[in-house]
Amino acid sequence: MVIKRAESSEAADLAKLAVKMWDSTVSELTASFADSVNSENTVCFIAYQDNLTVGFAQCQLRHDYVEGTETSPVGYLEGIFVREEFRCLGIASRLLNECQNWAKAKGCTEFASDCEINNDDSLKFHLKTGFAEANRIICFSKKL
Repeated sequence: MVIKRAESSEAADLAKLAVKMWDSTVSELTASFADSVNSENTVCFIAYQDNLTVGFAQCQLRHDYVEGTETSPVGYLEGIFVREEFRCLGIASRLLNECQNWAKAKGCTEFASDCEINNDDSLKFHLKTGFAEANRIICFSKKL
């Protein structure tokens, strides 16, 4: 298993995994990842088993208020995904550690994340890896 910082040439590989959890297209995500891997405030890590992309994590620095935190900037886990057949092998934890180490190197003293209220697997992962639940919210919107 190899985990490394993703490069712009790997944006499509990241997008092919991310589309399995985010409501977007591969082409939109590829463009987004191509921008984010070249940003000072965002990083992606990618996991390979042999030549197969098996997981990724994306995090960034957030300077706005982050629920449950007291400092700024805060390292923020934007997304983490591991192919189902490679889960429960510690890959997600290793990806998270890479993100946290990056945030520490950027001067962060806090790290945060979120998940959908009904995503029990994500909730269990977050709690298992040391996150504490800060709040639960329900978001609303309407057309004007």
